[in-house]
Amino acid sequence: MTFQHAFAALAALCAPAVALAAGDAARGAHGFRACAACHSLVAGEHRTGPTLASVFGRRAGTAEGFRRYSDAVRQSAVVWNEKSLDAWLRDPASFIPGNAMAYQGLPDARARGDLIAYLRAVSEGKLAAPKAPGLPDLKAVDAGQRVSAIRHCGDTYRVTLGDGGVHAFWEFNLRFKTDSSPRGPRQGEPVIVGAGMGGDRAQVVFAVPEEFSAFIRNECP
Repeated sequence: MTFQHAFAALAALCAPAVALAAGDAARGAHGFRACAACHSLVAGEHRTGPTLASVFGRRAGTAEGFRRYSDAVRQSAVVWNEKSLDAWLRDPASFIPGNAMAYQGLPDARARGDLIAYLRAVSEGKLAAPKAPGLPDLKAVDAGQRVSAIRHCGDTYRVTLGDGGVHAFWEFNLRFKTDSSPRGPRQGEPVIVGAGMGGDRAQVVFAVPEEFSAFIRNECP
């Protein structure tokens, strides 16, 4: 084999790897939909996981305002770039042992490359960050979702709403949550949100946890 033939063969072997490493941001945008339940690409908007806005060049465990990092991630010296993100997405448990991310990994190398290309494009402002789905503005709900009182008796909660309606829930089916984000309820104005299962389950969302005792009274009719 001549030197020219050997060089051409080597180039043919290397070319797919280079193309794969570059990734396709458009395909990555579709792939990110699976990540959007836990991560936003809007700066400062944290969900189950931290925002991935400006993730490139950021040290792991340092997204401002995110307080749920595991010790393993906070104490790591990882800086996010193509190589580290590829290793993380392939197998998070092996890359940073002891981390709390409930994700088994993405074995498809091309899919990882596409996703990383998309994250980089958004980080660098080449693509706009998508709006996070499924986060309603709890300050803008109507009276039928605003909670005026909650009574507890035996195994039952009775929730009185701003439109005068009263709804009874088995205590195990009513959850109490807080949302301190800009889209959360105003202080003193908790909101009830359905939780599926045929309307027999719901969640009451408060602005701060101190409001729980102000609204929940032990009182039987």
